Amino acid sequence: MAKKIRTQLSKKKVGQIPGSVIYTGVKSNQKLFIEAFDYTKDHYEERELTNVEECFNFEEGSITWININGLNHVDAIEKIGEHYELHPLVREDIVNIAQRPKIDEYDDYLFVVLKMLYYDSNEKIVSEQVSFILGKEYVLTFQEAEGDVFDTVRDRIRQGKGRIRNMQADYLLYTLMDAVVDHYFTVIEILGDKIEDFETAIFSGKVDNDVSKNIQDLKREILKVRRAIFPLREVINRIEKNDTSLILKKTITYYRDIYDHLIQVTENIDIYREMIWSLMDMYMTTISNKMNEVMKVLTIMASIFIPLTFIAGIYGMNFEYIPELKYKYGYFVVWGVMITLFLGMIYYFRKKKWL
Repeated sequence: MAKKIRTQLSKKKVGQIPGSVIYTGVKSNQKLFIEAFDYTKDHYEERELTNVEECFNFEEGSITWININGLNHVDAIEKIGEHYELHPLVREDIVNIAQRPKIDEYDDYLFVVLKMLYYDSNEKIVSEQVSFILGKEYVLTFQEAEGDVFDTVRDRIRQGKGRIRNMQADYLLYTLMDAVVDHYFTVIEILGDKIEDFETAIFSGKVDNDVSKNIQDLKREILKVRRAIFPLREVINRIEKNDTSLILKKTITYYRDIYDHLIQVTENIDIYREMIWSLMDMYMTTISNKMNEVMKVLTIMASIFIPLTFIAGIYGMNFEYIPELKYKYGYFVVWGVMITLFLGMIYYFRKKKWL
């Protein structure tokens, strides 16, 4: 099913003119939602916008954050792109949700793409693309659907906490990106708990029949996280090294803090990746050990009954002249020999700690 969806999404872009604004996602029924925060050091204004034209009515001198949810509304995104003079390729990339995390530099703005990760109600990792446009006094964010990790940023603007209302738009971009990166730690922590639960279950032998499938799902999750996070280090590096006037030198230090967090996250990903690869080996080793225990018991049982079967086979032959055949207590003697052999072998196996 997932392969079929990916094939359908790729076909949407095949043969199209570069710069064509074509939504490649699957959430075609998502309603358009636009919210705006306009603030200065002394005041702020928060509004839910009812139409695209309201995005263009903010005065100069304040910092404006406009958050647009609903990438399927390509007409609205086209209007916003025309007003802010976004390059056609930027508009195309905004609605193409298969973008790799990246940064593109233009004369009057920066275009940044990254992946927002979170767990859905089915405990599956969702990777949602978020696009940022950083201008001189504004930041635009484009999301595929409602729900994000920016609530702490909203609260800081409302309550005037920290430096955010004393800083420029580049600091706002930093806080938004930092919120996304901080949420990576939550995702990584949940992944770590899953891996530890698998290890405990495998060592204790309390695993389901579909444990191999679950391990494969866990591998896919860690690979999805890795693809979303690793390219972001390059984005932060380019932000630190560029000479654009949109990012002030005093803000670069904060972006370095994001880079430090990314290093920590990627180190954890590498560790968890190795642990996941070893989970299947651990599971197969456990299965082999169980099989060896079963084979050991069966081998011991066979070893015990081999001499008993030999004795029973000899005296079960239909020869008339068997020396002990006419002996009065022959039956009981044979039973005694067989029981003695049985107990002797049990004692020997226990002494060797095979039982």
